[in-house]
Amino acid sequence: MSDTYLTTDQLAERIHYDARTIRTRLKDAVLLEGVHYIRPFGGRKLLFIWETIQRDIGTASSKVAPVGSTVLPTIPMAAGRVAHG
Repeated sequence: MSDTYLTTDQLAERIHYDARTIRTRLKDAVLLEGVHYIRPFGGRKLLFIWETIQRDIGTASSKVAPVGSTVLPTIPMAAGRVAHG
């Protein structure tokens, strides 16, 4: 597998989110270190793994119950847990 590494700004451009939102709301909430991003050489810079993000980006959307369903939707949380709402 050929991994494509993106900076925060490059990822923001691809998924149409503000880079600040990625850093403050998505990182470590839905984008997990070691899964969706790495810190090369233990530094501060983040490199996001595009193929993994692309694979997982629709996961939360696909878990939402259809309209009229009695099943409550789930909200993904860190470490793979979910909140039932």
